[in-house]
Amino acid sequence: MVSNTDSSEALAQRLSDSGLRSTPQREVIYSVLLKKRDHPTAEDVFARAKPEMPMISLATVYNCLETLVQCDLVRAVNFERGPTRYCPNLRPHAHFHDEATGATHDIELPPGMLDQVKAVLPPHFDATSVEIIFRGKAPSKA
Repeated sequence: MVSNTDSSEALAQRLSDSGLRSTPQREVIYSVLLKKRDHPTAEDVFARAKPEMPMISLATVYNCLETLVQCDLVRAVNFERGPTRYCPNLRPHAHFHDEATGATHDIELPPGMLDQVKAVLPPHFDATSVEIIFRGKAPSKA
């Protein structure tokens, strides 16, 4: 697991590379995303950050999340008609959205699968990203 110091340094470096600076708000939001990797919404992040930073506003959370996405520290995951969710897992992977519970799970992909998916594109098409989302029902926990 990545330590808080390592994640703070990674955050500061990535923001600096983008011409931005690390702020306490960005650090708290990023930390919240790394602590519980359950693809929270902005409102979930706000609720989790509030105890640590009582004066933070929902608007600040949205702004911080947008910055983290723009700096490629977090992925925005969108499902039809649902709120955006945030994923700190930057490795190539798919998502499984459990329609019964609303939970979202990371699904590791076999090496080379994204290249195989991109290979079905017509000639001269170049995909800069591929998102694979499965929807259905996850097995119930016993």
